Amino acid sequence: MAGSPWGVSRARPWGSIAGMSAGRTEGPAWVRDAVWWHVYPLGFVGAEPRDEPGRPVAHRLPHLAAWLDHAVELGASGLALGPVFASETHGYDTVDHLRVDPRLGDDDDLDALLAACRERGLRVLLDGVFNHVGRDHPAFRAVLEQGPAAPTASWFRLRWPDGGWAPGVEPGYDDFEGHAHLVALDHSAPGVEDHVVEVMTHWLDRGADGWRLDAAYAVPAAFWARVADRVRQRHPDAYLMGEVIHGDYARAVGDGHLDAVTQYELWKAVWSSLNDANFFELDAALARHGALLDRFTPYTFVGNHDVTRIASKVTDERHLAHALVVLFTVGGTPAVYAGDEHAFRGVKEDRAGGDDAVRPPFPATPGELSPLGLPVYRLHQELIGLRRRHRWLHTARTRALHLANEQLAYEVTADGERLVVALNLADAPAEIPAPGAGEVLAGATEPAGDRVRVPAHGWAVLG
Repeated sequence: MAGSPWGVSRARPWGSIAGMSAGRTEGPAWVRDAVWWHVYPLGFVGAEPRDEPGRPVAHRLPHLAAWLDHAVELGASGLALGPVFASETHGYDTVDHLRVDPRLGDDDDLDALLAACRERGLRVLLDGVFNHVGRDHPAFRAVLEQGPAAPTASWFRLRWPDGGWAPGVEPGYDDFEGHAHLVALDHSAPGVEDHVVEVMTHWLDRGADGWRLDAAYAVPAAFWARVADRVRQRHPDAYLMGEVIHGDYARAVGDGHLDAVTQYELWKAVWSSLNDANFFELDAALARHGALLDRFTPYTFVGNHDVTRIASKVTDERHLAHALVVLFTVGGTPAVYAGDEHAFRGVKEDRAGGDDAVRPPFPATPGELSPLGLPVYRLHQELIGLRRRHRWLHTARTRALHLANEQLAYEVTADGERLVVALNLADAPAEIPAPGAGEVLAGATEPAGDRVRVPAHGWAVLG
């Protein structure tokens, strides 16, 4: 979200223990091989910051379609698409969930993009904003125009003045995190549930493969559970992933009948441990991550449209590689935020327009990018290729073999398979204990018995 700081068999025995399943939520089988390329479309295509009534439709989605081969060459298997539905400004103030934002195009443009993804074997994850709507949404406009008698008045948490309603009188209402232009929905209202189910199934019918549920943490889990169950009656293979920043991730998945949530805990630990030369923080986060993997497979990332670019977040650019190595060698469903694969810089700021630096327009074709980003692009290709050759990494657990402030070696295991990862943040080469490490699969190191020699600020992945 713009204001955030931070007939198919399915294993879904949700139930009894504190509202959670004693089993594991597996999600659709195809997600096991998913690597997402995440795009914020309004920024990507250089759309105007605000939609204006009467402005003609701008057919800009073909601009994004021209980059799909880039995603495939990167190694991605899916396009995680930010908000594409009609909104007032940044896409998260939706005014029509069933219409494409005219700054991006129309239904035909989105259909063409979905078809182009299918032709390339790319899955598509849409961004659903169902916690709130923009003030200009017809359901809220009806409330302003008709008062408590509006058929959609029950959709919102309203407070009418003691003197009653009269034309021109506006009720008080709950909003999203203090943003008055984002009107919170009342998720106990049957009409809201019906609307969300209609929207989700409509676009799944049109060819989408799943939904990122924006601000899922702000919505009662019972609502997601009812919606998810109804949606899966029509689309049992849909992937439903919630944006959750803080709190109990496993409970959010279990109680909400979701497949996954965003792994912000691991995101924070990756860059923070690198910047502070404190691998103890990362090791603790990986232990927590392993516990989550016992329940579901988190959606993992080191960058997205709501946070400072990873190339700007790490204070030593030599450690950008280390962040990527962690992302692609631990369990999870990894996502690459468009531009990160070319080491784009950008700092998020807490002010109006503070997201602009991390949501820039992209050129017409990848060939127009600066060649300065190619080494990082090739590193992404190498690590994504390694991951896709070891598809068991999707649910792999980690265990530290050696832990110090500036050095970490961990093994990654699943399905009888094993990799060893060695990381060094120090200014000098280090001999790092790595018992059982085999051939070097990526990075630079020299085996030395049960140790590996890792260069200064180096890393290695070994069989």
